[in-house]
Amino acid sequence: MGHRLSSITTRTGDGGDTGLGDGSRVPKDHLRVQAMGDVDELNSSLGILLTETMNDDLQQLLTAIQHDLFDLGGELSIPGYRLLKEQRIAALDRAIGDINQHQSPLKEFILPGGARSAALAHLSRTICRRAERALVALARSEATADAAAEDKAAPNVSDTARIYLNRLSDLLFILGREFNRREGRSDVLWKKSQ
Repeated sequence: MGHRLSSITTRTGDGGDTGLGDGSRVPKDHLRVQAMGDVDELNSSLGILLTETMNDDLQQLLTAIQHDLFDLGGELSIPGYRLLKEQRIAALDRAIGDINQHQSPLKEFILPGGARSAALAHLSRTICRRAERALVALARSEATADAAAEDKAAPNVSDTARIYLNRLSDLLFILGREFNRREGRSDVLWKKSQ
């Protein structure tokens, strides 16, 4: 692999636009850039979570997810490009099943908290939900633009990406519970106001 980042400071974005992976330029507040930023923030939040002490199984799971999110960011940077594989959704489904079997049934809503690692998993979950909303908004916006232009090309946002983020937020919720369980902490149950 060659040197991809020969210069970090390019000054090409000083005017408020940024380059996509296909060479096109868009405003920095474009929905595609927002979705890319939310996915990047999610990846960074998982990096913080990974600084916590945890068993190798969860460390490996979260590291694989970080690689998936980097792939998703690459996919978003090139409209119409597909990089994230459907098999990665199946991997999340397996992890959800494996981890959830150790959880007691929920009878109440829970609050984000308990162990620090659990709280960080819940924070990542909320960022994941935002990234998912950004992806849905981008897909809707570009589908509307394509319809207006009567463009019958493949959608610029893949269903795989959207489904992956939806499933990942579920996994992060379950991981919050799992971190509490592994650290001998209880879920923080929501108490209805009297």
